[in-house]
Amino acid sequence: MTTTTTLVPTASTGWRGTATLQPGRLAFTGDVGTTEPHAHAALQILVVAAGTVELADAHRTRRRVRAAIIPPRARHTVYGSPGARAGMLYLDPAGGAGRHLLTALTGPHRDRVDGWVAAAHALLPAARGAAGTVLDLAAMDPAALSRRWTAPAAGPRHPALRQALESLPGLLAGPVRLTDLAGVVGLSASRLGHLFAAELALPFPAYLRWARLRRAAELARDGADLTRAAHGAGFADSSHLTRVCHEMFGLAPSHLLPIVRAPSGHT
Repeated sequence: MTTTTTLVPTASTGWRGTATLQPGRLAFTGDVGTTEPHAHAALQILVVAAGTVELADAHRTRRRVRAAIIPPRARHTVYGSPGARAGMLYLDPAGGAGRHLLTALTGPHRDRVDGWVAAAHALLPAARGAAGTVLDLAAMDPAALSRRWTAPAAGPRHPALRQALESLPGLLAGPVRLTDLAGVVGLSASRLGHLFAAELALPFPAYLRWARLRRAAELARDGADLTRAAHGAGFADSSHLTRVCHEMFGLAPSHLLPIVRAPSGHT
């Protein structure tokens, strides 16, 4: 199912555009503002279409970027100048495209902005131009890029982890303990936790927060207000949802969730 979200433009953030929520990915295209420092569980592809966008990493390095691939849990801040526009793709690390890119982002510079830019130049086809070539990144469709990566890297290799990921959406309305999920798939909690870290590069709690945020977006799309979306996704309350949204996107959920709409023609 595809969901289209029009972000509320605000003077405080400068974000405005269209977001599409699909299984395994969240894509945004539009005006880029500024975020708080954050680290999401998804793998992010950023392609700047116009204006100036800067990224800052946890080492206080800040630089202008044309494209970047930011791995999960890499703390960063986005700074968009007035008129800046970009496409952003957030890939679930359990999906084929996300897993493909994770394998290329395991080096010592995975938490540095220079490493994110280098990864984009190495992995985004249009970024391979000869020195001095003007990169036509504005014409690139991040979602189309990810589709070509889906085939070579399937989902998680371990069948118990695949089963756990399939079971998780049905459990999100309530508390989800790693011990309980491990029992469902017939593993110890420590073994399942190791599989999350080894195959998805995420501890289980971080993946669970990402899954809850996606569920909250789905509920908002279907008409839930912030409080009902929070409860339906398993957050303790709307304050809990707000805190996690700030942690993962550097923005309040009031900028992302309340105006979720079904795409044209969706019933």
